[in-house]
Amino acid sequence: MYFLSGWPRRLVCPLESLEQPLHIQTDPQRAFFAVLSPSQLSIWYCRPSVLIVSYKGLSKAASQFGSYKQAEWRPDSTMIAVSTANGYILFFEIPSARDKYLYEPVYPKGSPHMKGTPHYKEEQCAPSLNLEMKKVLDLQAPITSLQSMLEDLLVATADGFLHLVHWDGMTNGRKAINLCTVPFSVDLQSSRAGSFLGFEDVYIRDMEYCATLDGFAVVFNDGRVGFITPMSSRFTAEQLHGVWAQDVVDGTCVAVNNKYRLMAFGCANGSVQVYTIDTTTGAMQFSHKLELTPKQYPDIWNKTGPVKLIRWSPDCCVVMVTWECGGLSLWSVFGAQLICTLGGDFAYQSDGAKKDPLKISSMTWGSEGYHLWVIDGNSSSNMKPERDGSNQAHQFGILQFHFIKSALTVNPCMSNQEQVLLQGEDRLYLNCGDATQTQNPRNTSVHSEHNPARERGPFSDGSLDAQGLSTLLGHRHWHVVQIHSTYLESNWPIRFSAIDKLGQNVAVVGKFGFAHYSLLTKKWKLFGNITQEQNMTVTGGLAWWNDFIVLACYNLNDHQEELRIYLRTSNLDNAFAHITKVQADTLLLSVFRDIVILFRADCSICLYSIERRPEGLNPTASIQVLQEVSMSRYIPHPFLVVSVTLTSVRTETGITLKMPQQACEAESIMLNLAGQLIMLQRDRSGPQIRDKDNNPNQRKHLPFCAPVVLAQSVENVWTTCRINKQKRHLLEALWLSCGGAGMKVWLPLFPRDHRKPHSFLSRRIMLPFHINIYPLAVLFEDALVLGAVNDTVLYDCLYTQTSAREHLEVLFPFSIVERTSQIYLHHILRQLLVRNLGEQALLLAHSCATLPYFPHVLELMLHEVLEEEATSREPIPDPLLPTVAKFITEFPLFLQTVVHCARKTEYALWNYLFAAVGNPKDLFEECLMAQDLDTAASYLIILQNMEVPAVSRQHATLLFNTALEQGKWDLCRHMIRFLKAIGSGETETPPATPTTQEPSSSSGFEFFRHRSISLSQSAENLHSKFNLTKTMSMPSGPSGKRWSKDSDCAENMYIDMMLWRHARRLLEEIKLKDLGCFAAQLGFELIGWLCKERARAARVEDFVFALKKLHKDFLWPFPVIPASSINSPFKNGKYKTAVGEQLLKSQSADTFVNMEMDTGVSNTPRSRSWLGTVSSSQREIDTVSSHGPHMQDAFLSPLLSKGDECSIGSATDLTETSSMVDGDWTMVDENFSSLSLTQSELEHISLELASKGPHKSQVQLRYLLHIFMEAGCLDWCVIIGLILRESSVINQVFSIMQSSDTDREICQNIKTGLYAVDKWASTDCPGYKPFLNIIKPQIQKLSEITEEQVQPEAFQPVNSSKVTEQMNPRAEESRNSSSHGTSPQSDAGNSNASRHEEDKSSTEDEDSFQEGSYDCTVS
Repeated sequence: MYFLSGWPRRLVCPLESLEQPLHIQTDPQRAFFAVLSPSQLSIWYCRPSVLIVSYKGLSKAASQFGSYKQAEWRPDSTMIAVSTANGYILFFEIPSARDKYLYEPVYPKGSPHMKGTPHYKEEQCAPSLNLEMKKVLDLQAPITSLQSMLEDLLVATADGFLHLVHWDGMTNGRKAINLCTVPFSVDLQSSRAGSFLGFEDVYIRDMEYCATLDGFAVVFNDGRVGFITPMSSRFTAEQLHGVWAQDVVDGTCVAVNNKYRLMAFGCANGSVQVYTIDTTTGAMQFSHKLELTPKQYPDIWNKTGPVKLIRWSPDCCVVMVTWECGGLSLWSVFGAQLICTLGGDFAYQSDGAKKDPLKISSMTWGSEGYHLWVIDGNSSSNMKPERDGSNQAHQFGILQFHFIKSALTVNPCMSNQEQVLLQGEDRLYLNCGDATQTQNPRNTSVHSEHNPARERGPFSDGSLDAQGLSTLLGHRHWHVVQIHSTYLESNWPIRFSAIDKLGQNVAVVGKFGFAHYSLLTKKWKLFGNITQEQNMTVTGGLAWWNDFIVLACYNLNDHQEELRIYLRTSNLDNAFAHITKVQADTLLLSVFRDIVILFRADCSICLYSIERRPEGLNPTASIQVLQEVSMSRYIPHPFLVVSVTLTSVRTETGITLKMPQQACEAESIMLNLAGQLIMLQRDRSGPQIRDKDNNPNQRKHLPFCAPVVLAQSVENVWTTCRINKQKRHLLEALWLSCGGAGMKVWLPLFPRDHRKPHSFLSRRIMLPFHINIYPLAVLFEDALVLGAVNDTVLYDCLYTQTSAREHLEVLFPFSIVERTSQIYLHHILRQLLVRNLGEQALLLAHSCATLPYFPHVLELMLHEVLEEEATSREPIPDPLLPTVAKFITEFPLFLQTVVHCARKTEYALWNYLFAAVGNPKDLFEECLMAQDLDTAASYLIILQNMEVPAVSRQHATLLFNTALEQGKWDLCRHMIRFLKAIGSGETETPPATPTTQEPSSSSGFEFFRHRSISLSQSAENLHSKFNLTKTMSMPSGPSGKRWSKDSDCAENMYIDMMLWRHARRLLEEIKLKDLGCFAAQLGFELIGWLCKERARAARVEDFVFALKKLHKDFLWPFPVIPASSINSPFKNGKYKTAVGEQLLKSQSADTFVNMEMDTGVSNTPRSRSWLGTVSSSQREIDTVSSHGPHMQDAFLSPLLSKGDECSIGSATDLTETSSMVDGDWTMVDENFSSLSLTQSELEHISLELASKGPHKSQVQLRYLLHIFMEAGCLDWCVIIGLILRESSVINQVFSIMQSSDTDREICQNIKTGLYAVDKWASTDCPGYKPFLNIIKPQIQKLSEITEEQVQPEAFQPVNSSKVTEQMNPRAEESRNSSSHGTSPQSDAGNSNASRHEEDKSSTEDEDSFQEGSYDCTVS
């Protein structure tokens, strides 16, 4: 509503007097303010804030009258009455010296001068005034209160009298009333002989006159409060009657709100009690209380002292309160707190030191509420006479606070907009400064029933509507529009502002005329003829209708009220305006669809229809009177009407789902009468409805029924005229802001599926709900409330010198206004469920299920109900949680909602939650069935805390297996860590509470929260796996002992068994691609495992099937024979080059990566004689680390074995020359090319390239080939060689088989397999025949070797024993070196270095089997 802005300013006084001000009071027009010092009266001009005149009493007069105490202006600002300490009233007259001005503005050269403007002098320059003391009145008793009442001055004195003094003929019109003779009662209905005050020494301490209640609120010196009203027009003791407020006994001060008929009484306990008068009985009725809560202000809420001053703003929308101990607090009419300076940055410095609160001795609001003038009570003690130089202007204790306010405070017709518009004295703040909103289909047409984009629901249009929403919500910054200085100079202050529906144009109204601004062109439009601007003053506000500005104004020339419509696109001139004369003064104006509604000073409401007329270049709009409704019977005073809106809301049964078109008509008038929301519906009981032949316009003339009160304490009303069949609940609802009571929504209830509505079910229901922000706009479809909130920034650290302590920048933080928004849907759903309206709640929720934050809505609702019920001290007779749980199960997000809620709730409440929603084990299984593994993982954490470790291990295993099957590698890595954590020797009982640092609770959560842990923690080598250092923070104390190596090893074995089982399954099902992904992602020790499984799972049973499966998996085309087989001219050398090029090509940005490089494998005796021809030049493994921490590539480096031979494969990094890699392969090539390439002729190289599969598949196949070669799975190497159609690979395999003690069974298997492939190629895939012909001699040679071989029995045991001997001791050795804490030997060092490599390479491994550039080199 109102928001503080910037720093306060301090007034500089040009006078030499050192007297401190003690009272400040603006005049009724708020153009001047009077400042009172003990012996001095000064009049200041408000804008600019300059001193005009000062009156200093003579010392003789000062001793006679005493010091000045209070001042009161006459309503026409021509006189001031000042009360003095000795019981005198001094009357000062303020004659103005005509056409004399104290200040003149100076314009820079070349700027357009404003001298030709009428009223120019008055606006721009402070007028010259005089002060003359006219009369002195001696009341012979100390004066406690002065109050201007119409043409009289009401004075209360300490002797218990009330004096009525005329401003003119003072002495003869003087009347004194003794308060003891005024009867007081609880209400006006009790007998006239009410009890009198009864004490001689009772007098009025403070009072204020309320024009709309025709009486004055009083505070007595004994703390009682009341309201005194004259029973007739004569103001005499006999005619006065008083009413008590029974509950207040410690009143200190009072302020009245004329617009809302409220009386705010400050109390000694620091609270403000707000009362109103019951119109039927005349009794004082308690409305609400303004008080600080211990929740928000724990250290000061009960230490504020008594309330010192209360001041309502000029528009009666907010009230400022200050206490004896200091501080300011701002509240909305009905008690929503907006600002308080007793907490936060106002109360504490940036270093945490507490500041002294600002003590205020007097305050008054400036024009339109943009300023608050405050007298700093602290400054009197700070005033020191150390003034350097007598001519220095003195800083004295008057501060000016600046405010920005919502346009709703003065122009309530803005409440049907979805934009937030704030107005300052010289600028506007908008929340929609983006032109993107033009595309928002929500606003494209005023008649949304013709707009199909709307019918499909809010996000059916996807980007468009979401874009509109993000514009309204987007960021926290405002779009600030500076009001045109030319307009502001002669028309300050800004009184009204309005924004159009699309949020692209704004209009502002100052003292005279108006101006408008386009956010698209960034230009202002002002009246071309300044006289036209100065001849109109807007009285009832303004509104946008499509491209037109509709405003109610008073024509100063013709002395006539008018309704005018100006077109935005034409020049701002009366020639282009449509002007209609209006009978009475217009107080309020609003637009609904094509109807303009005016509320006039004679308490009548007038409806006009507005229509666009295209005439020539500039279209105009014409207006016709539709209907007039007199409200004088119901409205005691026209000033009490806060807002008038036309809505399509109605209560009667006529609207059903079958007739939604009626919902868009102007059905009822909503009238906010001093906080009471009154509704007038159309009377449809007459014959008009049955008469089908009637002109459709006739329906608009239906009369209105008698008014009904819908709600009390209403500050703002929001409603929309749009239709959305999907979201009828939200669009046909009425939204109310009720101050401290939060918000209310008047929600329609619809029967489901065209069923007949229940007779007992009402058509609408009023639901209250609390929100944490002050609402300024409602986004109807998006279920959001938009608002603004004050924030502060401290700059006191910039001023460190002691001299700067008095700087306002040090004393006060810098205030800024931020946009904010809040979801309210969960409140409404909950209220419906409380009232057993679950069906309506479901309808509403399903209509909003497309909102991006709908899951959050369900979670919030569950969380709030859980917190309330589970922490309640008393048993709840009818708990809501089971109902909410059942409600949430209706949505597919049920499982996520529950687990997210549990994860954000403390452990102590989990039992209560799961008692309502179901056993977490069952929910976990539901997640697995629904394939929602991430949610299942969250449930695992809950199970880990609530169940014994055996149960969580069992469920974790289930999840791990499922994740492996689905290839959810990220989850698999977490599950490996999780299983290790569970297996870390926990006790068999779940922890009592998660606060204790048990491994069960900490480790599980740690693993899921810190997801950035390096993969190396789960990517241990097969043989150094037991060397694992735990990644969790180890618990200290006795629990640390439980991390024994036995359980560790057992757990690792358990995990390995699962990984082996999965790998075996993949290999048996010939899913090589999945196997590669699995190994790369999880750091699975593939080579070592394949070595063990070589004769079992890693053996190929059916070569043909395997070949087909690989073709399919890797998207590799089957070879074809060209239409005409061309004899290829390429010979050995050239072919070799081509292969080399191909290799180079595949060696791009990412070299392939290896995780399986393990010393245990590379040193097995098998690998010694595999490829004796490869040059034994070695790179030390240390070259890895020499590349520094930024190395992205990984290496497969050959490791020295005891016999100085090396294994075959090696990948190289791009930073080094690749000659070694190519060299290795070239040697292989040279060794065998004589056998293969010279004997056959190749197909054309282009065909060769065309029959290759995707580059990514090629990289992956080469990577797998390398791994199988390392592991000695020669049958797989042959199949991959066949697919790649590279004879060199086949040759290499054959040469290994010839030169080494290869298992005879494998040779036999390969031979059989190749014959089977040859047979299959002959019948089904002739494309393979040329390649098989190339390698046929090798196959024959192979069969000869197998037959020549000696009986394998002699070698078999030696071979296998060597393998086991070589592998197991290595594992054992590394395990021991870790567990005994000794430093590893050189071999273990090699193993660790290889681990270090893998850490770096693991990320590449993921890539090589996912997306990105997949390049690798095989050596």
